[in-house]
Amino acid sequence: VVLHEVSAAFERGEFVVLVGKSGSGKSTLLNLVSGIDTPSGGVVWVAGQELTRLSERERTLFRRQNIGFIFQFYNLMPMLTAAQNVELPLLLTKLGKPQRRGHVETALKVVTLVDRARHYPREMSGGQQQRVAIARAIVSDPKLLLCDEPTGDLDRTTADEILSTLQILNRDLGKTIVM
Repeated sequence: VVLHEVSAAFERGEFVVLVGKSGSGKSTLLNLVSGIDTPSGGVVWVAGQELTRLSERERTLFRRQNIGFIFQFYNLMPMLTAAQNVELPLLLTKLGKPQRRGHVETALKVVTLVDRARHYPREMSGGQQQRVAIARAIVSDPKLLLCDEPTGDLDRTTADEILSTLQILNRDLGKTIVM
């Protein structure tokens, strides 16, 4: 049993940080909130939707429309530029190329990386790669950002920059963040 008798509520616009020992269930909770995992008991509600009643396909669509993910390891495609990595989630939408390009540029502006749009991950620092991952997470304008140790692989100064970016997303853009 990973999580037992757990109850949590995250309000729209909050920035919540989950803290606990390794193996205590923090990542599992994020996976449940995202609908990646389904609980063996209980219910999970996100943005007015009971995820536990949805089929796998419906949960996938829900995630695509409502949730952005930021992980400790950036999960960027090395053969794609920063802009192409950010565009990936939009390829699953009905947006045309000009609209996708506009969304990508906006997301890269938010993380101050427009000048690195044509660079490949190997040409960027760890902090820049993580900001590309953040841009990818916000490009579809999700209601909720789930961040699983987004600064764990970064030095202190770069980690502070990433946390500052997340605070801006929360404060200025009203994103709900669970980290």
